Amino acid sequence: MNPLFILLTIVAYFAALFGISWLTSRKADNQSFFVGNRKSSWYVVAFAMIGSAISGVTFVSVPGMVAGNSFAYLQMALGFVAGQFIIAFVLIPLFYKMNLTSIYEYLSNRFGIASYKTGAWFFFISKMLGAAVRLYLVCFVLQSLVFEPFHLPFLLNVAVSMALTWLYTYRGGVKTLIWTDSFKTLCLIVSVVMCIYYIASGLGFNFGEMWAAINAHDYSQIFFFDDINDKRYFFKQFLAGAFTVIAMTGLDQDFMQKHLSCKNPKDSQKNIITSGLLQFGVIYLFLLLGVLLYIFAASNHVAVPEQSDDLFPLLATGSYFPVVVGVLFIVGLIAAAYAAAGSALTSLTTSFTVDILQSAKQGTEAQIASRRKKVHVGMAVLMGIVIVVINLLNNTSVINAVYVLASYTYGPILGMFAFGIFTKWTVKDKYLPLVALLSPALCLLIDLNSETWLNGYKFSYELLIMNAAFTFIGLLCLIKSQKS
Repeated sequence: MNPLFILLTIVAYFAALFGISWLTSRKADNQSFFVGNRKSSWYVVAFAMIGSAISGVTFVSVPGMVAGNSFAYLQMALGFVAGQFIIAFVLIPLFYKMNLTSIYEYLSNRFGIASYKTGAWFFFISKMLGAAVRLYLVCFVLQSLVFEPFHLPFLLNVAVSMALTWLYTYRGGVKTLIWTDSFKTLCLIVSVVMCIYYIASGLGFNFGEMWAAINAHDYSQIFFFDDINDKRYFFKQFLAGAFTVIAMTGLDQDFMQKHLSCKNPKDSQKNIITSGLLQFGVIYLFLLLGVLLYIFAASNHVAVPEQSDDLFPLLATGSYFPVVVGVLFIVGLIAAAYAAAGSALTSLTTSFTVDILQSAKQGTEAQIASRRKKVHVGMAVLMGIVIVVINLLNNTSVINAVYVLASYTYGPILGMFAFGIFTKWTVKDKYLPLVALLSPALCLLIDLNSETWLNGYKFSYELLIMNAAFTFIGLLCLIKSQKS
């Protein structure tokens, strides 16, 4: 595709995005930024959450990963749905009852200030790294499609991406994000459905023939029950999916900030369950698209790239399909990427302002707003720096990296919340940060030696569960005696 045409497509998309941002950020205050004034309609939030959950990593990586994992990712997506029910009926009533702005305030009420700060810092590290990894992949694709043809450096690419993300979130926060994410979700779904249609047409398939070809393909296997040492083994994937969504959605300020913007707990529960089911359907569409891409490459003798992440961009923006496929790819990619980046930037700003600086409890509305805006700029700059560092490390196998990072950084958060919710014990709060650091370190040691120590067993994303379990056990060792 012509780089200038791609650039014009991106400009047109952001013009629409900024229009929505301007309309929704008028008369915005701190409560609009942090929790959307708790006036959001549940069905709007449910639709918007698809755009938040499906990142640029999903858009690029999931279609390509079918070559190595078939449809095994759908087992994890089933776990996502199960995890959403736990969030809806365990966490949501608790958070609404406590009227939380930041969900990590729960840890302060339950254990103490050290636990509160630990949860907030682990979220900060988790979200900053995860968001940077996701946005990096999009910057990497845009570099080859737009910036390199104009001989522009990667640093400028990152600066422009972060500036655009900051601009459309700096005033409205959550209130704006819910509406911009709804627009992005619409673009995302239309893009993937139309790409499937055009690629199937390019293969000469009608709907029935397309469905038969996908089901007959080796890559379409969903369930793996044979080998427990296989990373695709069903119970590994399903349980990891359930606990991952509890940790990365239910205990993540980014997602819960939007869920808690609903008018009441029942609306929030309807939103969570609906968005979880819709997300499962969208992931399935991406996997169908992946098989079609490999069928098309084989039928047309197209060399498959070494990095599976490169397959969809290669075919969509090459001369293999009508130009509209390339446009749909760019719009879908941008929609998915900047939905995740904008959400992350807003939640990082909220958590850092409320939890770490504790600014929401100090000063007037104007003073809080001033601090929040400075933090917002700082978060955008820091995320840009992390993206540049990731680029220097030069690793584009991103979807796996996101979940591996989550296994180590969200595990202590999951363990702390589980202990707080399911036990009544109090703990020696000042030692909790040590437990939160030792748990992922112990997980890393076991993971590196698992094949030797555990008769060939290879850990997958279930590392998150083990990490949370170690944190839970560590907290048992910190229980205060009744006398104290």
